[in-house]
Amino acid sequence: MKFDPPLLTGVLKQRYKRFLADIETETGETITVHCANPGSMLGLTSPGNKVCYSDSKNPKRKLPMSLEMIKTNGAWVGINTHLANRLAEEAIINGTISKLQAYSSIRREVKYGQNSRIDLLLEHPERRPCYVEVKSVTLSRGNQLAEFPDSVTTRGAKHLGELENQINNGARAVQLFVIQRSDCNQFAPAIDIDPVYSRALQQAKESGVEILAYGCDICPAQIIINRQIDCNISQNIN
Repeated sequence: MKFDPPLLTGVLKQRYKRFLADIETETGETITVHCANPGSMLGLTSPGNKVCYSDSKNPKRKLPMSLEMIKTNGAWVGINTHLANRLAEEAIINGTISKLQAYSSIRREVKYGQNSRIDLLLEHPERRPCYVEVKSVTLSRGNQLAEFPDSVTTRGAKHLGELENQINNGARAVQLFVIQRSDCNQFAPAIDIDPVYSRALQQAKESGVEILAYGCDICPAQIIINRQIDCNISQNIN
């Protein structure tokens, strides 16, 4: 996914109230931008970090600018969780996610389960449907390890239960982690941050839900999924 128009650059001053961030632009002006990330953004929000942001050019938006990337420890990190589904769909269509091929259609945000919507529903007349839940991953605390979640997510645990139900109904179900950073080569649940979610992920795997993780090539010009990442799901969880 290429950014068109190109992203603007600045410096982070603060991130607050979950969905707001103040940044200093290249001209020295301080502006407030929308931050499309409900998580804690652990390890990313230090004042002074370089950022990239987009301009919607929409005069009807209260905050026309959106935070897209933050640079930390020399690596760009995509923080806009809304992009993860789009990145995943592109990678399925272009064949990068090889395990999700041979389907004739992709539908987005399809209602299913108990008041839920699946991110991507893959279908083919001669194959069982494939329900794909996509999660955006931004957390890394070192050792090239990406982790999820970066804060407690009861909604995430619910989604895993919904995927298990689809397995029981005879469908295929996949939990796909899109790691929006280029400095990681392995993935694991953040047990210390949310042990409930971590147990739910392990249970989902044991129930037949496929767990996939993919990393991105990311720079201010574009973000693309470019490689599969090893997953370590079976861990000791008290």
